[in-house]
Order: sequence, then C-alpha cells, then structure tokens
Amino acid sequence: MIKEQTDKDKRLIVGVGSALIDILAHEDDEFLEKTGAAKGGMTLVDKDFIDKTLAQTTGKPHIVPGGSACNTVVGIGKLGGQARFVGKCGKGEMASLFETDLKNNNVDPAVFKSSSPTGRVLSIITPDAQRSMFTFLGASSEAQPEEITKRFFTNAAIVHVEGYLLFNKDLILAALNSAKEAGALVSLDLASFTVVEESKTFLEKIVRDFVDILIANEDEAHVFTGHSDEIKAVSALSENVHIAALKVGERGSFISHAGKIIKVEPKGPGAVVDTTGAGDLWASGFLFGLVNGYSLEKCGELGSACGYEVCKVVGANIPEEGWQRINKLLEE
Repeated sequence: MIKEQTDKDKRLIVGVGSALIDILAHEDDEFLEKTGAAKGGMTLVDKDFIDKTLAQTTGKPHIVPGGSACNTVVGIGKLGGQARFVGKCGKGEMASLFETDLKNNNVDPAVFKSSSPTGRVLSIITPDAQRSMFTFLGASSEAQPEEITKRFFTNAAIVHVEGYLLFNKDLILAALNSAKEAGALVSLDLASFTVVEESKTFLEKIVRDFVDILIANEDEAHVFTGHSDEIKAVSALSENVHIAALKVGERGSFISHAGKIIKVEPKGPGAVVDTTGAGDLWASGFLFGLVNGYSLEKCGELGSACGYEVCKVVGANIPEEGWQRINKLLEE
C-alpha cells in the first residue's frame, strides 16, 4: 500500500516524540498510598520527587527507554525494520542509557541534547497490575522547532509522530513540514483522548494538511469524530487521510482505505497483565507491514500480534519469546 506512494527502496520509519526513560517499580498498595497518588493516574512531578520515591522502593527497578513514538520505533527495530528516533534528552547517565538501548534494539538515535536532565516516568505497579505514573518531562519538553529539520527524515518512507506533541504547536508543525519536504508519508497516533479534547481544532487542521496515516483508539476516535459506532468512527477518521486505523482493544481493530473497511480480529486468548504500550506496539507491526508492502489485512494482523504480546508482560518491552512468536507470523 505504501509502495504506491514512495520509492520502493524506502523502508525507514522515523519516530518523533518525547525522549523519556521508563522506570518500573513493583510495590504494594501501602507504598503507593504513601506517595499520595491516585491509583492508575498520571501526575506531573519534578526530578527530586522521583529520586526520593525511588530511594524508598524495596526492589531494583526496571529501566528502559520510553515514550509513545520511541516504543513504536523500538518495536520496528525488533521486527528487523529500519528505524530512527528523533527527540531531546539530557547529557548524563540516563541519556547514555536511552541512546545505548535504542542502538541495541536496532534504532538509530537522532537525539539532540540539553543541559537539563533526561525526562523520565516512574511507574509504580501494584499487585493488581495497575500502573500509577509520575512524570518528569525534563529535557524532552525543551525541543525547539529549529532543531527538527529535513535531514532527520532523509530516505524515510514514514515519519511517525506521537499526538502528545500537539501540546507544542510550533514543534509539531516543524516536524510535519520537514517530513513532507523530505518526501515521507506522515503517520499520526492520537495518543490520548485528553490530547484530542484540548487540541481538536488544531488537530483537524494538521490532519487535513499533513497526515497520511491516522491511528486512534476508540476513546480518541469518539472525541475526534463524535461517533461511538466503530464503522462510522473509522469512516470519519479516514475522510482526509490515505489510511485510518481504529483500535478497539480486545475486539481487534478496523482499517479504512479507499472507501473499504477491513475488520482485523484480535489475537489471544490470554491474560492481560498490563496494557502499557499496546497501542504503540500495534503501530510498530502495522507500519512495519506497510513499508514492506504487506496487504492491509496482514499489516493489521501483525499490529494485533505485537499489541497482544506486550499486554502479556509489564511495561512496553516484549520479551524475546514474544518476538519469536511474532516472527512466526511474519514467516507465514
């Protein structure tokens, strides 16, 4: 499908978003209560809060690169695809960890640096599998429009932008304009229904003017289109784009292209441990399939497989046995 619009040799997918470190800590409800946070919520905090809370944890936290677009391109790298991440981080140990982990996952880190600390998200995971997040944006919030130039997108088939950048209008416009100048298609993940609510007028404009591939879950689609019916919602999502994808969790997904709607069945069954990264990894499989010339049905199946596997573990990193199962699907 993508091969119709891009050079057949282009397979690079570039993600643009917040460079964050995910710090995952398993603790009980009593520990969470002491932080004063509401279970399952997200609280913006400063670096000192995260450091103090980490010092009180009972076990060794798991630390990995994070952020929506970052999760997506890491998944593409694990699939064997060509991937790059563009974002801003600090200059210390966390920044080194971020870049090294990207390289280890076959992702080219095109990151620019700030004297501020690298952004991070501390997730307290309680025994009921709920994640309560404390977010320090740090250097990731300091990316400037002039830093995101066409050179980052040379030879890219797709530039994938996370919806959280809608809060920085100048920055996302710089990324979109540079992507188009480089001849890439633009994929946008709507990120969160709250993002859509707060940015709807601006979002409608950039979808109309820049976006080729629009990805949303049912809550985001409902806010954006006004439709709760799945068919009506995905049809409305596709009005100004080449391909629209609607993710509906355990019910699978819908893909709309050229007036045709494809229903993709979910993978499973199996226990869901944590849904963190499910949408990001769905996009990994879907976009990887597109740049490799798979049918939309196959792209959707691969997206479902990646989304399903990440739900079986805590965090957004699929273990090697999960990738082995996904690769069997690729071989079919």
